Amino acid sequence: MSVTIAGETFAPGTRRRILIPLAPLYNQMMLHLPVVVLNGRAPGPRLWILGTIHGDELVGIEVARRLLRLVAPERLAGTLLAVPMVNVPGMLYQSRYLPDRRDLNRSFPGSKRGSLAARIARLILDTIVDGSTHGIDLHTGAIHRSNLPQVRANLDDPATRACAEAFGAPVAIHATERDGSVRQAASARGVTTLLYEAGEALRHDEEALRVGVEGVMRVMKAIGMIRGPVPRGRKPLLVRKSHWVRAAKSGYFVVDAKLGARVKKGQRLGTIHLRLHPDFVSEEERAAEVPVRAPFAGIVIGRVENPIVSLADGIVHVAAL
Repeated sequence: MSVTIAGETFAPGTRRRILIPLAPLYNQMMLHLPVVVLNGRAPGPRLWILGTIHGDELVGIEVARRLLRLVAPERLAGTLLAVPMVNVPGMLYQSRYLPDRRDLNRSFPGSKRGSLAARIARLILDTIVDGSTHGIDLHTGAIHRSNLPQVRANLDDPATRACAEAFGAPVAIHATERDGSVRQAASARGVTTLLYEAGEALRHDEEALRVGVEGVMRVMKAIGMIRGPVPRGRKPLLVRKSHWVRAAKSGYFVVDAKLGARVKKGQRLGTIHLRLHPDFVSEEERAAEVPVRAPFAGIVIGRVENPIVSLADGIVHVAAL
């Protein structure tokens, strides 16, 4: 069955990249949204994967590249739309945001005559999301924060929960949809949507990439897009509550908790040193330490990587078990 994307028609069993005009830079060089379309020989679901909605979160670029090497349209049922770089201007400047400092993932559903963020959001909805059955939005942690590979989704919806479990990340979190996010806009249009979080912004993380690629493959098999063996995933821990432990003081934070570690309530996650690192101070000054403890029994799913912290910074993310 032929499909039409952005005015281009794709016959069954075809694969092609298209470049959709976005906007010119100030030097009039046009930026384009790259989209790779694989239209299978057999009918089936339509799945999109989006990377780099935040321009410094690069995991989606490499997940898409590796995935496209593994999937062939002649053995595909349905259609795969891979958009590795959504926020092209942000990616060029290695910034989370667009040049006007707007957050693209708070700009959906957007509009055709609004800000650049609004226009890109509307373009994504009109050309990629609408007409699709499933979607996976690929993210990393923010600058100086790393995330354990995890899926965030509406686990109260049976179809979404089935996809989250099929993905096979270590943790699947029941998460409300952020206002203005692509997940919220897609879900409102009846698209079963997952959000994948793993690794750190502006970093290459092999574990984040491996789990991401294998997870997308397992979802594709679960919804009937591909056949044959796929890497076996783990049964995810299903989580309905998580909490960022915040710094009670400003200082130098030495973190003990590793991503994926199980912790008990009250267990020390690290220490904030109020003056300098303890190796450089006297015994009397070592008393100027603030232990950071787990608020409940759980698993560490995120942590800060920059040890210089300020009062109330989120420093360790714990999911309750």
